[in-house]
Amino acid sequence: MEPSQVARILINLLWLVFIFAKSEGRELDTNVVTCGSLVKLLNTRHNVRLHSHDVKYGSGSGQQSVTGVDSADDSNSYWRIRGKPNILCQRGSPVQCGQQIRITHMTTGRNLHSHHFSSPLSNNQEVSAFGEVGEGDDLDVWSVQCGGTYWDRDDSVRFKHVGTDAFLSVTGEQYGHPIRGQREVHGMHSPNHHNYWKVMEGVFIQPSNEPLRHDEL
Repeated sequence: MEPSQVARILINLLWLVFIFAKSEGRELDTNVVTCGSLVKLLNTRHNVRLHSHDVKYGSGSGQQSVTGVDSADDSNSYWRIRGKPNILCQRGSPVQCGQQIRITHMTTGRNLHSHHFSSPLSNNQEVSAFGEVGEGDDLDVWSVQCGGTYWDRDDSVRFKHVGTDAFLSVTGEQYGHPIRGQREVHGMHSPNHHNYWKVMEGVFIQPSNEPLRHDEL
């Protein structure tokens, strides 16, 4: 084989490797949850979306309640994925499995939060929304529990509360007035089928800061 032919083959192989690497990079960008993304989270066991609203608990902490709702098109079910306090989570950067994040309610600007109060229906650990304009305290931090390198949008994951080691869960208890039919969301200390969540609708941010997918907003 002529040296020129060998050189062309090597160049073509290198080009294929380059194209493959680029396609792998695009796959990463399009399939993972990134910092700054706005998402709805579905509890896969009970088929309800994580939800909040400016309704306070009548017991426990008295903070803003967090519930699960059946509806897929309620704007109060959008949450923004953010870094933990004082730690930069670059907009568009993939969230890693095990990474500590904050989950901020879009409408009210309060963070998903937990603490050692009992939940009103099941007597598990209360989960609330806390803070103002996205700033609360160190009990707003959750760890993403998943099996790979990054939080993949197609995977079911758990959220473990860093301050108390409780998992974000739903076991099916329903509220009456004024939020009739909504499910209690609480913390449980054992990992089980009640605490798996999957990303559904949302706007997913690429490193370019351009929205990648715009399902409902």
